[in-house]
Amino acid sequence: MENVRIGIVGIGGMGSTHARNLLEGKVVGATLTSVCDTVPSRLTTAQASLSPELKCYLDIDDFLQADVADAVLIATPHFHHPPIAAKCFAAGTHVLTEKPAGVYTKQVREMNEAAAASGKVFCIMYNQRTNPLYGKLREMIQRGELGELKRTNWIITSWYRSQSYYDAGGWRATWAGEGGGVLANQVPHQLDIWQWCCGMPQRVRAFGYFGKYHDIEVEDDVTAFVEYPNGATGVFVTSTGDAPGTNRLEVTGDNGKAVIEDGGLVFWKLEVSERQFNREYTKGFGQPGVTRIEIPIDGESTGHVGILQNFVDAIRDGTKLLSPGVDGIRGLSISNAMHLSAWTDDWVSVPPDEEIFLEKLQERIQTSTFRPEESGRVMDVGGTFG
Repeated sequence: MENVRIGIVGIGGMGSTHARNLLEGKVVGATLTSVCDTVPSRLTTAQASLSPELKCYLDIDDFLQADVADAVLIATPHFHHPPIAAKCFAAGTHVLTEKPAGVYTKQVREMNEAAAASGKVFCIMYNQRTNPLYGKLREMIQRGELGELKRTNWIITSWYRSQSYYDAGGWRATWAGEGGGVLANQVPHQLDIWQWCCGMPQRVRAFGYFGKYHDIEVEDDVTAFVEYPNGATGVFVTSTGDAPGTNRLEVTGDNGKAVIEDGGLVFWKLEVSERQFNREYTKGFGQPGVTRIEIPIDGESTGHVGILQNFVDAIRDGTKLLSPGVDGIRGLSISNAMHLSAWTDDWVSVPPDEEIFLEKLQERIQTSTFRPEESGRVMDVGGTFG
């Protein structure tokens, strides 16, 4: 395919950003042809501020039947991602969805099955995978440079949000509108990178604080402890209430530790593995010698444009996806397990029980301050917007 026609579903803040990147020619081989949104004023604004040539649709079925796009970029509220993706696959279009993949894993698993059945290219906007810092860390771990992993720690509290941010949209930070707080909105990127580099944990014990720093009903502060299949442990700390915040990822293995912070990657390399030193050292107090190495990083993070370009290249010539859509269920499994652990005050396996999670989520949706029916949308029993 020489040129990929792209349509965007959801032309709010993020959708408009993607639209501008496409219209400014930042993605080779792609043309923005159309947008779809249920809010008429957004379509009017899109034609006025982006391009008067955009074809605009209020209904997703009309949009797909018009055959104006080879690929669809989904940038709607979270609950919409899987059902819209399923419609797109059924219509024969390729799909790039914004993060998170969805709100709950049952919904996302069904989306992944629809993607596989369609044979179309399916990508998720995990733009942090384009950051060479994380790519290098993943490479070091996979090559065994750190040895067997023993501990992972990520403090990611640099997602500060004010009350006015949450007040800007009635669906924000509500169970019915967004399906969660910091775990659903801000840190899906970090949860993805965490598992992409270090692998999936097997169980989690999480402590979530709901409306701790803001007048919201969902979590804005979380501390979670995880265990991995090999016995390694990890801690994940996140909040939208810390200022200034911290973004520090530390991964420790038998051969030393790697730290990503302040835009750099440092490897503290042991002269002999800790396990070997522990077995052989006979003088009591002591520890392995260590060398501090600043790891050179080649390239720059290409962010949203990088993922968009990779998606288009995959459609045009079969380029391997950096961020396959099916991977979205991994970070979401961790997020769902953290929520369920906080709700039940207990350990939860990863992935969590889909039906139990959905039952607990529905309890919160029923008492949510956001009422989908009042905004012209109907919530079905599975928690998706129709």
